Amino acid sequence: MNQQTEVAVFGGGCFWCLAAVYGEVRGVTRVESGYTGGSVPHPSYEQVCTGETGHAEVVRLEFDPAIIAYHDLLEIFFTLHDPTTLNRQGNDVGTQFRSVICYQSAAQESVARKVVAEMAGVWDAPIVTQLAPAATFYPAEDYHQNYVEQHPLQGYCALVVAPKVEKFRAMYAGRLK
Repeated sequence: MNQQTEVAVFGGGCFWCLAAVYGEVRGVTRVESGYTGGSVPHPSYEQVCTGETGHAEVVRLEFDPAIIAYHDLLEIFFTLHDPTTLNRQGNDVGTQFRSVICYQSAAQESVARKVVAEMAGVWDAPIVTQLAPAATFYPAEDYHQNYVEQHPLQGYCALVVAPKVEKFRAMYAGRLK
């Protein structure tokens, strides 16, 4: 990470979805899928999938705030998933799929609280997105990195992730790399 970049960590369901979209966002210089917020050091995907470790599937973004603001990354986040469903995104159910913003600083926490308040007027149900201070981030296994790019025809990627990527492209064409 260079001095011009900042870090953002978001969880909103399966990390493949978020990683696929944020990988296309101008100003995002690195996207890494992983786990945070749990009690087991260096958890495996299999452990996290049990829901017993307390981790969330998240993406860790490095971004250039001169190109894209943290606020704008959060606006994209709230269009990529349903922040009103507790521990669930579609058929993905469990605490590992919770909606969470892991802020890295007091400034990020302030912006996150502001965006959550703004989004409360957009959604018909209460927002359940958790705001949490940054905890240890554990990178997911190598095969999870750039998963959608490597497996675009895999069923989940084609049926669940691809529509989210298309929605992002349509809504945020000016934000594409």
